[in-house]
Amino acid sequence: MGLFTFGQARDELARLLPVLDEIVALRADAAEVAASLAPGGRPTSIGGLPEWKAAQARLDELMTVVQQTGAELKGLAPLLVDFPSDLDGVPVLLCWLEGDRELAWYHRDDLGFAGRRRLGN
Repeated sequence: MGLFTFGQARDELARLLPVLDEIVALRADAAEVAASLAPGGRPTSIGGLPEWKAAQARLDELMTVVQQTGAELKGLAPLLVDFPSDLDGVPVLLCWLEGDRELAWYHRDDLGFAGRRRLGN
């Protein structure tokens, strides 16, 4: 896939927010069930091994949905999605982090998350 303009990335993120919200919820359910299945784990009302396998399969599907847009899924906990772009001729990644409700950050593609800056600054 090619580069995203800011507008394209913002629109794609808006379409992806329900998917990203579902990933966050499933990730929590899968972690809770996995912990309950471990030796000495506390029981959970969410389910057992079948529910854990179902959550993992659904997570794989949803992560594929994100990646098929051309966005880059960089982290799962916390959830981190980058949109390849260009800012004044410099290759950047427009950066969305779990908890954000809009696209407001970027970092140079060679710096990673440590170089994250607010758009417009």
